Amino acid sequence: MIAKKENKDKIADKKKNTPTGAIEKEKRDGHIVPKPITNKRIANLIEQSNYISRDLSWMLFNRRVLDQARIPKRNIYDQLKFLAITASNLDEFFMIRVGSLYNYIDYGKERIDYSGLREKPFKKLLFEEIQDFTQAQHTHFKEVLKPKFKENGFQILGIEGLTDAEKDEAAVYFMRTIFPMLTPMVYDNYRTFPVLMNKVLTFGVVTRNLQSTDKDERRFSFVQIPQNLPRFYEFEREDDEIIFVPIERIIRWQINKLYRNIDIVSVSLFRVTRNGDISLEESDDIEADFIDEIKQKIKTRKTGRVVRIEVEKGYSTWLMKNLKRRWQLDDDNVFVNDTLMDYTSLFGIAGHENFKDKYPPIHSPVLPIGLIDPDVDYFEHLKESDILLHHPYHSIEPLLHILEDAAEDPDVLAIKITIYRLAKHSRVTSALQKAAENGKHVSVLFELKARFDEENNIREAERLQKAGCYVIHGIGRYKTHTKMLLIVRKEEQSVTRYVHLASGNYNESTSRLYTDIGMLTTNETYAHDVSEFFNVITGHSQPHHYEYLLTAPRDLRNELIKLIQNEAKNAQKGLTSGVVMKMNSLEDKRMIDELYAASKAGVQIKLIVRGICCIRPQRVGLSENIMVKSIVGDYLEHSRMFYFHNNGDPKIYGGSADSMVRSFDRRIESVFLMVDEGVKKQAMHILDYNLRDNVNSYMMQENGNFIKTKVSGDEEPFNLHEEFFEVNEQTILETKLF
Repeated sequence: MIAKKENKDKIADKKKNTPTGAIEKEKRDGHIVPKPITNKRIANLIEQSNYISRDLSWMLFNRRVLDQARIPKRNIYDQLKFLAITASNLDEFFMIRVGSLYNYIDYGKERIDYSGLREKPFKKLLFEEIQDFTQAQHTHFKEVLKPKFKENGFQILGIEGLTDAEKDEAAVYFMRTIFPMLTPMVYDNYRTFPVLMNKVLTFGVVTRNLQSTDKDERRFSFVQIPQNLPRFYEFEREDDEIIFVPIERIIRWQINKLYRNIDIVSVSLFRVTRNGDISLEESDDIEADFIDEIKQKIKTRKTGRVVRIEVEKGYSTWLMKNLKRRWQLDDDNVFVNDTLMDYTSLFGIAGHENFKDKYPPIHSPVLPIGLIDPDVDYFEHLKESDILLHHPYHSIEPLLHILEDAAEDPDVLAIKITIYRLAKHSRVTSALQKAAENGKHVSVLFELKARFDEENNIREAERLQKAGCYVIHGIGRYKTHTKMLLIVRKEEQSVTRYVHLASGNYNESTSRLYTDIGMLTTNETYAHDVSEFFNVITGHSQPHHYEYLLTAPRDLRNELIKLIQNEAKNAQKGLTSGVVMKMNSLEDKRMIDELYAASKAGVQIKLIVRGICCIRPQRVGLSENIMVKSIVGDYLEHSRMFYFHNNGDPKIYGGSADSMVRSFDRRIESVFLMVDEGVKKQAMHILDYNLRDNVNSYMMQENGNFIKTKVSGDEEPFNLHEEFFEVNEQTILETKLF
């Protein structure tokens, strides 16, 4: 008992002296912690587990995003943007994670969550949390955001809020534009049940003949709102005030035009979300119809199993009873909304051209460390030293310039690249197309299974094939997620290979919104490793050895575990030790267990995990030496970095892999060892700033909840999303992590 008390006292002291700022007192306020679990048996089962549920952890992440919509210093447009992000996140969560859960429930397959719960009890607990979260969304929209609309130059109004002249204009818009596109779809003994599209606003209309009083003669039909019309019809009033009228309000107002000579009993607006968890048949061989298979799988998203119904308050109970029975849903699958349906539409208001000047000025990217001239010849510079790019603080332009110059340079012989996601109008594919047209050999591994980007990737891949590029469509059962580029250039009597390795996609749009790292180098060891890697994925060979790369599914998990075990051995010998990891998600049990073992050995472990985190920090006898923080703010934290102290000779890896089962076992992944001393120092500096941040950070508690850090006393605010624009070589040289 005495030993346990001493351990608890140590943990309490650590919390008092946390380097990330004083922790705000935990309280139940609808967004810091989830609704308490009332079932004691389930609560005890979850508490006993050494792992946090992946899905419940993700819900806590989305609460942290919702927190951003509550920050008073953000203007109303920024707050609307973050509310829209939470809605978009939740849509994808239902399509993929809840869809996956129903794959088990519907087919009677066993699934035990990290919390220890079987599929049905877990589904009940998860849906209770989601119901609580959606109510927090609605409350914030109604009580905090909506009252501020008018003072900020706009309103969202229904028909009742319009002037007579505006009503006349809305009526004309309905008859000329909307009415011809609407199709009432009745369901009765003569007509099959219509396919209601995923995430599309739909009216469920209950009708009966005017002469009938028999309830059994009620029928229901559906009117889907066209997706190719703007969600809001706009009016501009005096003083430049914009009135946004949701299109569904106009349709409801005029819906009797669709139902002549019958009685409309009720009109209920709803929106269904379908299972989008598509998976390809596992096969070692890519057959000729692979693209057709992907196209077919994409279509199933439109008709997949319904997993959620969002419906406005006051809906028809008779209609809903029929829908639940047809789709085999429970009451907790129904989410009642008494505000605006589908908050993703708020992106249109937040990004409206009239409000662009309302946002604070965007920081201009700074030059990467070691560069003075923005117009430097990168081909020449990279022969002297490596460059570490840290987006969005560094622009992606150097990389784009290299690629575009390579496309035109007569001395460039070949370009090889892996592509996962692209910008809508991609300069990357334009450069590759130009290179192929100029007679260069261009190899592109185009991952067609990038979730929700499949159609765009198929289109871009076909465009490159027509230009003469050699395009590979992934590797069977594995999703290619690694990010690498190789340019082969003839220079005098030799050939130089230019390499780019990164954590982020070759996407110039998201590079301004996501924090990522990328390294440019001509180091021959990297070049050999990358060349070997491309030979493996484009041909039929097995790699002999990589010097600076760790790859999945070959050896990534095992090699990272060895590095953790080495830190544990050093700690047991009394040598200095430490681990710092930054990633999107931490879910792999084997990795978590090794971190637990290292913590018990005395290794100080600092984890920066943006989203899903299944490890339990600060548990007595298990993880006292593990600290976990999450950073959520202006930029989406997307870089992955792994630091091992190695008794004062640090080993640092960067790359595209998270610590997840899918990353280690079901993806082509890689992380790269940083060997250039300047690059290593910059990487350490990035991790140091992440650990020092006390403005965007949340500290994870032993029970899995996260508490927002709060600046207090004499402490200065440290916002890494601001500080990285002020970095200089001196601050980097002074960096120490342990």
